[in-house]
Amino acid sequence: MRTWRVGTFSMGGALVLLGLFLFLSRFFGFDLIQAMAAWWPVLLIVLGIEILLYLFLSRQEKPILKYDFLSIIFVGLIGMVGIAFAVLNTTGLTGKIEEVMVREERSFELPDFTYQVNAGIKRVVVRTTGYDMTIESSPENAVSMFGTYRVQTADNTKLIKRPDDYISANQKGDTLYINVKSLPNEVAPFNQQGEVAATVLVPNNIKVEVIGSDNTLRLKPRTLTSNWNIESAASIVLDTSESKDLQVAAVGVQEVTGKDGEWKVTEKPATGEGEPSLKSAIFQSGEGKYKINIANAYQVSLNSGQ
Repeated sequence: MRTWRVGTFSMGGALVLLGLFLFLSRFFGFDLIQAMAAWWPVLLIVLGIEILLYLFLSRQEKPILKYDFLSIIFVGLIGMVGIAFAVLNTTGLTGKIEEVMVREERSFELPDFTYQVNAGIKRVVVRTTGYDMTIESSPENAVSMFGTYRVQTADNTKLIKRPDDYISANQKGDTLYINVKSLPNEVAPFNQQGEVAATVLVPNNIKVEVIGSDNTLRLKPRTLTSNWNIESAASIVLDTSESKDLQVAAVGVQEVTGKDGEWKVTEKPATGEGEPSLKSAIFQSGEGKYKINIANAYQVSLNSGQ
């Protein structure tokens, strides 16, 4: 006579239920994660019913339960997977995982930012946040910023909806402070840092200070009629093609590039072993009345357009 071992019926029932669900999900669009998080208690019910049936149908006066351990282990593994899905679903991680799996890189336009400069503002300080940016002079009496940003997102929803989301402007005395904010991003392990490609326009008749953050800055002074100070950028590309009366002084940089004869370079020897030698370089067009001072940059490239 064949011996009934508890666990075989449960394993068979689990496989049938799981197979039916996977088959029906192809036609009705069931969410597999939600189902695995919800249906695992059925395994305990099936196993309990099997034990009760064995005790009820056994003709022995004192029935002894005999288990099929391999089947029970298999059922237990399925149950553990279900419990794991339930825990992830409760903590909200399943939604995050699904979102990450369907993310795509998308580009959006930054909302245009404009701040009117009044007669009391004599200086503008721009603090960047690690993004590559272009700083350009303009004849208008306003500081403005525009461009695009690129992020990974699961839908077409814009991450930035108004200028306050990515930039702040505060006037203190005769100085206007412009602070570029980092794009909102999620904590690890779902951290997706975005990229920004933006241009900042500043009045050409007001002193400007730009504080970098080891990023690349493109400078377009054009018809500059004031002085600029630039510091702490990894790389600076300077376009002087429209400048007729400009002097550029780069101090403490490791590399300067441009056409032969454009820079007057002096080199300071390294102060210690393994330390790079630093250079000071000067470029001048016309009388050099208006000045751009560059400090603490790795590389300065000159584009004179000649």
